[in-house]
Amino acid sequence: MDASRARALRAPALRTRAPRTRAPRTRAPRTAVRAASLAVCAVLAAGCSGPAAPAGRDDPATARAVAPAAADDLQSRYQRVIKEVLPSVVQIQASHDLGSGVVYDDKGHIVTNAHVVGAEKKFLVTTANSEEPLTASLVYSYPEQDLAVIRLDQVPDGLRPAVFGDSEKVEVGRIVLAMGSPLGLSSSVTEGIVSATGRTVSEGSSGGGTGATIANMVQTSAAINPGNSGGALVDLDGRVIGIPTLAAADPDLGGSAAPGIGFAIPASMVRTVADQIVRTGKVVDSGRAALDITARTVVDDRYQPIGVAVVTARGGGAADRAGLRPGDVITRVGGRPITTVTSLSEALAADRPGQRTTVTYQRDGVQRTAEVTLGEQ
Repeated sequence: MDASRARALRAPALRTRAPRTRAPRTRAPRTAVRAASLAVCAVLAAGCSGPAAPAGRDDPATARAVAPAAADDLQSRYQRVIKEVLPSVVQIQASHDLGSGVVYDDKGHIVTNAHVVGAEKKFLVTTANSEEPLTASLVYSYPEQDLAVIRLDQVPDGLRPAVFGDSEKVEVGRIVLAMGSPLGLSSSVTEGIVSATGRTVSEGSSGGGTGATIANMVQTSAAINPGNSGGALVDLDGRVIGIPTLAAADPDLGGSAAPGIGFAIPASMVRTVADQIVRTGKVVDSGRAALDITARTVVDDRYQPIGVAVVTARGGGAADRAGLRPGDVITRVGGRPITTVTSLSEALAADRPGQRTTVTYQRDGVQRTAEVTLGEQ
């Protein structure tokens, strides 16, 4: 992988918040040709039912009949999934911004991104079946994982919870649909595939972002635009496999969004966090490892990042128990080099609380190592 691509993958991803309420400009969609192409690919891969043509003979009439039938079948599947799932995807309006959410249960709980709710407590929610916005209140926001749960003040009849799938079974190449309110256009659907799994992505903290580092994200080519945040990434079985959250940033384009590279929080993590919030009103088991320190990035005389300095170490915390102290510069955790606070967050995102790991650090110019039992964030 060349250096520019490596930088693009590691660059903080853009937060996909909706713009302030104003008339959006729209473009003609470009999905019809791709859907037809996928249909033809499906025919070629799966074959067709019915009697086979005699060996050595082509049957153009049969080929012409099978391709439209398969295209119709794929289109019907798209339409069925959209009809089933879209009523479970809502538009969330804060004071000035718009985002999306997914109906989590029949009690009016809606899961969304923490950066969608921001610091606000009250919201207007528009469902697919409601003519007037409904009011909702914040239950709990968990910025560390960029997830939040709000609850409708009054639950309307016919509210349909989404069905969440098993994100551990998601495979690269699976066709997915992203549903939400991009640019304020409610009940919009884009399509693509799962283009990668297991990504660890850091969200920027500027402009209201949470600064979260999130592990095991699902990468997708389905278009994710401002306003899609908090919506649904759905497979063709009608199951939500992730919550669209970020669009990648291309540093070679001045940090603007990189087309066709978006990220969704996996359904397994969404369920883990949302279940705790619904049950207890907060997150009591984050599952996120921590060193229990505050830190800053250290640069050399060429202003290149070379490590992470410990600013404070919480008494009795993981780093303190291992003998680390303020002024130490961490350069490696386990087998991963550490050059910035972001790279430290990414390294810890792959570990679990209670896990033992080796931390390499420098103190007074001397390299040292310590065995650390990780705490919980």
